[in-house]
Amino acid sequence: MTSAQDTAFLAGSGFTPAMLLTGIASVILVLTFIWVIWVTLGTFRAWQNGQVMLFDAVWSTLRASIVLMVLGFYLR
Repeated sequence: MTSAQDTAFLAGSGFTPAMLLTGIASVILVLTFIWVIWVTLGTFRAWQNGQVMLFDAVWSTLRASIVLMVLGFYLR
């Protein structure tokens, strides 16, 4: 953005575009954290009930964590 666009955005919204991008990235990461926790708890609950083998529970949690790490790398 040009400096005129930056100034207009700041005047219109009250914050800078960088702050907006940081806020959007934060919301996305928080939602991803919640999703990883949901996947982990659901998988281990299924393992507790005997519906899933332990390897599958660990693999599912590991895959969700890898998605979180990759997303965190790209959003930093």
